[in-house]
Amino acid sequence: MLPTDRSAPVDALAVAAEERGLESLFVGDHTHIPASRESASPLGGDLSDEYRRIHDPFVVLATAAARTERLRIGTAVYLVAQRDPISTAKQVASLDFVSGGRFVFGVGNGWNAEEAANHGVDFATRRARIREYVLAMRALWTQDEASYQGEFLAFDRVWMWPKPVTRPHPPVLLGAGPGPRNFGAIVNLFDGWLPVPFFGHVPEHVTALRRLADEQGRDPRTLTIHVNGALASPRSLDPWAEVGANRALVPLPSAPLDLVLPLLDQAAALVADYA
Repeated sequence: MLPTDRSAPVDALAVAAEERGLESLFVGDHTHIPASRESASPLGGDLSDEYRRIHDPFVVLATAAARTERLRIGTAVYLVAQRDPISTAKQVASLDFVSGGRFVFGVGNGWNAEEAANHGVDFATRRARIREYVLAMRALWTQDEASYQGEFLAFDRVWMWPKPVTRPHPPVLLGAGPGPRNFGAIVNLFDGWLPVPFFGHVPEHVTALRRLADEQGRDPRTLTIHVNGALASPRSLDPWAEVGANRALVPLPSAPLDLVLPLLDQAAALVADYA
């Protein structure tokens, strides 16, 4: 969901999800939305109000972690290219540490050029930045004395703790379209893919991604599939289950808790069938 100042408190939502046996809670990300609205929404049409009101994902996920014991928490997706990667690495490691290793880090290329520009980021460089930032963050998460040299980021011999509880680090997933460039990046850099059915991504794309991994010498089984936006019905979930998807994220509206709970119940009713 996109949590806002008008929607269900994320800590209460997390408790309700865990009580119902659901596996995880993921939230989206935007720092702001430029009022010019020059960049078209990926869904087309007007941009819904929650995009303008969304909370910081690390802050609200920390509240979710504090109120739960087993529930995994994650981002779907975090716009890492327009953030300082050293600060992001610290936030990810800290959240994974305080949650006891329950964090999943989904990142995305982004679609709003004006938002990126306000962060001083040339939109055309975002994919290259993500690659460098992920490599640098992995060094910070896994090395006692980390260094990285790249076009957009460089540091030499630095210390950063805490290290993530998840070893070697929390899973880093890419939410992006199924084209050759994105699939190449997933195979070479990421731990998995976040396909979005609402954007026309289909189970056959999973087969294509695994074929590319095999061609490039990576074990396809090391790539996990996390469907971002599957409706809570067998008609929606079965095709993804048949290609071995690992997780299905059911979309929730940015609405008060009493309106969201029936949707949690609907999703929870399917847990036993897909566990």
